[in-house]
Amino acid sequence: MQSSLLLTLAFCMAASALHSTSHAVAAETPQSSATAPGILVELFTSEGCSSCPPADALLRQLDSQPTISGRRIIVLGEHVDYWDRTGWRDRFSSHEYTDRQEEYARRFQIAGPYTPQIVVDGSREFVGNDARLLDSALHSAVSTPKAAIQIEVREIDGEDLPVKIEVGPLPANKKHADMYVAIADNADETKVQGGENSGRQLQHVAVLRILQKVTKLGREGGEKQFTVRLPKDVSRTNLRVIAFVQESGNGRVLGSAVKILTDRIAIR
Repeated sequence: MQSSLLLTLAFCMAASALHSTSHAVAAETPQSSATAPGILVELFTSEGCSSCPPADALLRQLDSQPTISGRRIIVLGEHVDYWDRTGWRDRFSSHEYTDRQEEYARRFQIAGPYTPQIVVDGSREFVGNDARLLDSALHSAVSTPKAAIQIEVREIDGEDLPVKIEVGPLPANKKHADMYVAIADNADETKVQGGENSGRQLQHVAVLRILQKVTKLGREGGEKQFTVRLPKDVSRTNLRVIAFVQESGNGRVLGSAVKILTDRIAIR
Protein backbone atom coordinates (compact mmCIF):
# COMPACT_ATOMS: atom_id res chain seq x y z
CA MET A 1 0.00 0.00 0.00
CA GLN A 2 1.14 3.56 -0.68
CA SER A 3 0.53 4.66 2.87
CA SER A 4 2.65 1.88 4.32
CA LEU A 5 5.75 2.93 2.38
CA LEU A 6 5.17 6.59 3.18
CA LEU A 7 4.83 5.83 6.89
CA THR A 8 7.97 3.71 6.77
CA LEU A 9 9.89 6.51 5.05
CA ALA A 10 8.67 9.01 7.61
CA PHE A 11 9.71 6.73 10.46
CA CYS A 12 13.10 6.16 8.93
CA MET A 13 13.69 9.90 8.50
CA ALA A 14 13.43 10.22 12.27
CA ALA A 15 15.65 7.21 12.95
CA SER A 16 19.18 7.30 14.25
CA ALA A 17 22.26 7.68 12.02
CA LEU A 18 23.16 4.96 9.57
CA HIS A 19 25.61 2.27 10.74
CA SER A 20 27.66 0.01 8.48
CA THR A 21 30.00 -2.95 8.85
CA SER A 22 32.82 -4.10 6.64
CA HIS A 23 32.67 -7.08 4.28
CA ALA A 24 35.42 -8.41 2.03
CA VAL A 25 35.16 -9.01 -1.70
CA ALA A 26 35.68 -12.66 -2.56
CA ALA A 27 38.94 -13.07 -4.43
CA GLU A 28 38.61 -16.44 -6.11
CA THR A 29 35.19 -16.45 -7.81
CA PRO A 30 33.11 -13.87 -9.71
CA GLN A 31 30.56 -11.92 -7.70
CA SER A 32 27.26 -11.58 -9.55
CA SER A 33 23.87 -10.00 -8.98
CA ALA A 34 20.72 -11.87 -10.01
CA THR A 35 17.87 -9.78 -8.66
CA ALA A 36 14.54 -8.57 -10.05
CA PRO A 37 14.72 -5.47 -12.26
CA GLY A 38 15.22 -2.34 -10.21
CA ILE A 39 13.85 1.18 -9.93
CA LEU A 40 16.58 3.81 -10.28
CA VAL A 41 16.32 6.80 -7.94
CA GLU A 42 18.83 9.57 -8.75
CA LEU A 43 19.37 12.40 -6.27
CA PHE A 44 21.11 15.54 -7.50
CA THR A 45 22.60 17.10 -4.40
CA SER A 46 25.49 19.13 -2.97
CA GLU A 47 27.29 19.56 0.34
CA GLY A 48 27.01 23.31 -0.26
CA CYS A 49 23.20 23.29 -0.34
CA SER A 50 21.41 23.79 2.99
CA SER A 51 18.20 22.20 1.64
CA CYS A 52 19.98 18.99 0.64
CA PRO A 53 20.64 17.15 3.96
CA PRO A 54 16.97 16.07 4.38
CA ALA A 55 17.01 14.69 0.83
CA ASP A 56 20.31 12.91 1.53
CA ALA A 57 18.68 11.36 4.59
CA LEU A 58 15.69 10.24 2.54
CA LEU A 59 18.01 8.57 0.04
CA ARG A 60 19.85 6.77 2.85
CA GLN A 61 16.57 5.41 4.19
CA LEU A 62 15.54 4.21 0.74
CA ASP A 63 18.84 2.37 0.56
CA SER A 64 18.13 0.66 3.89
CA GLN A 65 14.64 -0.39 2.71
CA PRO A 66 15.62 -1.55 -0.75
CA THR A 67 12.48 -3.23 -2.15
CA ILE A 68 8.92 -2.28 -3.02
CA SER A 69 6.44 -4.84 -4.36
CA GLY A 70 9.33 -7.12 -5.27
CA ARG A 71 11.29 -4.45 -7.14
CA ARG A 72 14.74 -3.40 -5.94
CA ILE A 73 15.13 0.31 -5.19
CA ILE A 74 18.53 1.38 -6.53
CA VAL A 75 19.75 4.76 -5.31
CA LEU A 76 22.46 7.02 -6.71
CA GLY A 77 23.69 10.31 -5.23
CA GLU A 78 25.04 12.68 -7.91
CA HIS A 79 26.85 15.73 -6.49
CA VAL A 80 26.68 18.72 -8.83
CA ASP A 81 29.35 21.42 -8.98
CA TYR A 82 27.43 24.70 -9.24
CA TRP A 83 27.34 25.06 -5.44
CA ASP A 84 31.15 24.91 -5.21
CA ARG A 85 31.40 28.69 -5.58
CA THR A 86 29.40 29.44 -2.42
CA GLY A 87 32.03 28.83 0.27
CA TRP A 88 32.50 25.07 0.24
CA ARG A 89 33.83 22.77 -2.47
CA ASP A 90 32.06 19.42 -2.42
CA ARG A 91 34.78 16.76 -2.79
CA PHE A 92 32.34 14.52 -4.67
CA SER A 93 31.11 17.15 -7.12
CA SER A 94 31.59 16.84 -10.87
CA HIS A 95 30.56 18.99 -13.81
CA GLU A 96 29.69 15.73 -15.56
CA TYR A 97 26.82 15.23 -13.13
CA THR A 98 25.73 18.84 -13.61
CA ASP A 99 25.62 18.17 -17.36
CA ARG A 100 23.47 15.10 -16.74
CA GLN A 101 21.07 17.12 -14.61
CA GLU A 102 20.89 19.87 -17.25
CA GLU A 103 19.96 17.24 -19.84
CA TYR A 104 17.12 16.15 -17.56
CA ALA A 105 16.00 19.78 -17.21
CA ARG A 106 15.74 20.05 -21.01
CA ARG A 107 13.87 16.78 -21.26
CA PHE A 108 11.41 17.68 -18.50
CA GLN A 109 11.09 21.21 -19.88
CA ILE A 110 11.78 22.88 -16.55
CA ALA A 111 13.60 26.19 -16.02
CA GLY A 112 16.92 24.58 -15.13
CA PRO A 113 18.77 22.36 -12.68
CA TYR A 114 18.17 22.73 -8.94
CA THR A 115 18.98 20.93 -5.71
CA PRO A 116 17.83 18.76 -4.19
CA GLN A 117 16.20 17.05 -7.15
CA ILE A 118 15.10 13.42 -7.44
CA VAL A 119 14.58 11.70 -10.78
CA VAL A 120 12.88 8.29 -10.72
CA ASP A 121 13.62 5.95 -13.63
CA GLY A 122 14.29 8.96 -15.86
CA SER A 123 10.55 9.56 -16.08
CA ARG A 124 9.53 11.75 -13.11
CA GLU A 125 11.29 14.59 -11.31
CA PHE A 126 10.49 16.53 -8.15
CA VAL A 127 12.04 18.24 -5.13
CA GLY A 128 14.29 15.69 -3.46
CA ASN A 129 12.95 15.99 0.08
CA ASP A 130 9.30 15.33 -0.87
CA ALA A 131 8.58 11.86 0.54
CA ARG A 132 4.97 11.91 -0.68
CA LEU A 133 5.90 12.48 -4.33
CA LEU A 134 8.67 9.90 -4.00
CA ASP A 135 6.18 7.35 -2.69
CA SER A 136 3.86 8.03 -5.63
CA ALA A 137 6.68 7.78 -8.18
CA LEU A 138 7.94 4.50 -6.78
CA HIS A 139 4.51 2.89 -6.89
CA SER A 140 4.03 4.06 -10.46
CA ALA A 141 7.41 2.62 -11.43
CA VAL A 142 6.56 -0.81 -10.01
CA SER A 143 4.12 -1.55 -12.85
CA THR A 144 6.48 -0.45 -15.64
CA PRO A 145 8.04 -3.32 -17.66
CA LYS A 146 11.82 -3.54 -17.30
CA ALA A 147 14.75 -5.34 -18.85
CA ALA A 148 16.51 -7.84 -16.59
CA ILE A 149 20.14 -6.96 -15.80
CA GLN A 150 22.87 -9.05 -14.23
CA ILE A 151 26.20 -7.67 -12.98
CA GLU A 152 29.28 -9.83 -12.52
CA VAL A 153 32.52 -8.52 -11.03
CA ARG A 154 35.89 -10.05 -10.24
CA GLU A 155 38.60 -9.12 -7.78
CA ILE A 156 40.05 -5.65 -8.15
CA ASP A 157 43.48 -5.87 -9.78
CA GLY A 158 45.41 -2.79 -8.73
CA GLU A 159 43.30 0.04 -10.17
CA ASP A 160 41.26 -2.19 -12.51
CA LEU A 161 37.81 -3.60 -11.73
CA PRO A 162 36.70 -6.30 -14.21
CA VAL A 163 32.96 -6.08 -14.88
CA LYS A 164 30.50 -8.06 -17.00
CA ILE A 165 26.95 -6.80 -17.58
CA GLU A 166 24.21 -8.89 -19.19
CA VAL A 167 20.97 -7.25 -20.28
CA GLY A 168 17.85 -9.16 -21.27
CA PRO A 169 15.46 -8.10 -24.03
CA LEU A 170 14.24 -4.53 -23.81
CA PRO A 171 10.58 -3.89 -22.94
CA ALA A 172 8.09 -4.14 -25.80
CA ASN A 173 8.24 -1.32 -28.38
CA LYS A 174 11.73 -0.28 -27.23
CA LYS A 175 14.19 -0.66 -30.09
CA HIS A 176 17.44 0.67 -28.64
CA ALA A 177 19.02 2.06 -25.47
CA ASP A 178 22.36 2.89 -23.87
CA MET A 179 24.05 0.70 -21.26
CA TYR A 180 25.68 2.58 -18.36
CA VAL A 181 27.88 1.51 -15.49
CA ALA A 182 28.23 3.60 -12.34
CA ILE A 183 30.78 3.12 -9.57
CA ALA A 184 29.68 4.60 -6.27
CA ASP A 185 30.85 4.78 -2.69
CA ASN A 186 28.43 2.90 -0.46
CA ALA A 187 28.55 5.59 2.22
CA ASP A 188 30.54 8.68 3.10
CA GLU A 189 30.58 11.36 5.77
CA THR A 190 32.00 14.87 5.57
CA LYS A 191 32.57 17.52 8.23
CA VAL A 192 31.64 20.66 6.30
CA GLN A 193 33.72 23.70 7.18
CA GLY A 194 32.24 26.41 4.97
CA GLY A 195 29.20 27.53 3.05
CA GLU A 196 25.56 27.03 3.98
CA ASN A 197 26.21 23.76 5.85
CA SER A 198 29.27 24.96 7.78
CA GLY A 199 29.76 22.98 10.99
CA ARG A 200 27.48 20.12 9.98
CA GLN A 201 28.47 16.46 9.69
CA LEU A 202 26.84 15.29 6.45
CA GLN A 203 26.12 11.67 5.62
CA HIS A 204 25.76 10.35 2.08
CA VAL A 205 24.90 7.06 0.42
CA ALA A 206 25.67 5.63 -3.04
CA VAL A 207 27.90 8.59 -3.91
CA LEU A 208 28.57 8.52 -7.63
CA ARG A 209 32.29 8.50 -8.45
CA ILE A 210 32.41 7.15 -12.02
CA LEU A 211 29.72 7.13 -14.71
CA GLN A 212 30.45 5.51 -18.08
CA LYS A 213 28.33 4.85 -21.14
CA VAL A 214 29.41 1.32 -22.00
CA THR A 215 27.64 0.47 -25.26
CA LYS A 216 24.45 0.74 -27.27
CA LEU A 217 21.87 -2.03 -27.17
CA GLY A 218 19.22 -3.26 -29.57
CA ARG A 219 15.82 -4.61 -28.63
CA GLU A 220 17.33 -8.05 -27.95
CA GLY A 221 19.59 -6.69 -25.17
CA GLY A 222 23.12 -8.00 -24.95
CA GLU A 223 26.22 -8.31 -22.80
CA LYS A 224 29.52 -6.50 -22.39
CA GLN A 225 32.71 -7.43 -20.57
CA PHE A 226 35.10 -4.59 -19.75
CA THR A 227 37.39 -3.08 -17.13
CA VAL A 228 36.74 0.06 -15.09
CA ARG A 229 39.83 2.03 -14.02
CA LEU A 230 39.33 3.17 -10.41
CA PRO A 231 40.76 6.57 -9.39
CA LYS A 232 43.27 6.50 -6.56
CA ASP A 233 40.92 8.37 -4.20
CA VAL A 234 38.15 5.76 -4.53
CA SER A 235 38.28 3.41 -1.53
CA ARG A 236 38.40 -0.27 -2.51
CA THR A 237 36.56 -1.14 0.72
CA ASN A 238 33.55 1.13 0.11
CA LEU A 239 32.16 0.27 -3.32
CA ARG A 240 29.08 -0.67 -5.25
CA VAL A 241 28.52 -1.20 -8.98
CA ILE A 242 25.28 -0.02 -10.59
CA ALA A 243 24.25 -0.86 -14.14
CA PHE A 244 21.31 0.69 -15.92
CA VAL A 245 19.85 0.88 -19.39
CA GLN A 246 18.44 4.22 -20.52
CA GLU A 247 16.88 5.60 -23.66
CA SER A 248 19.12 8.15 -25.38
CA GLY A 249 19.01 11.77 -24.24
CA ASN A 250 18.46 10.88 -20.58
CA GLY A 251 15.21 9.20 -21.47
CA ARG A 252 13.36 6.54 -19.54
CA VAL A 253 15.41 4.03 -17.58
CA LEU A 254 14.46 0.60 -18.94
CA GLY A 255 16.23 -1.48 -16.30
CA SER A 256 18.75 -1.23 -13.46
CA ALA A 257 20.69 -3.44 -11.06
CA VAL A 258 23.21 -3.05 -8.25
CA LYS A 259 26.03 -5.16 -6.86
CA ILE A 260 27.36 -4.25 -3.41
CA LEU A 261 31.07 -5.07 -3.19
CA THR A 262 31.92 -3.68 0.25
CA ASP A 263 30.15 -1.40 2.68
CA ARG A 264 32.56 0.30 5.05
CA ILE A 265 31.85 4.00 5.57
CA ALA A 266 34.56 6.48 4.59
CA ILE A 267 34.64 9.41 7.00
CA ARG A 268 36.59 12.63 6.40
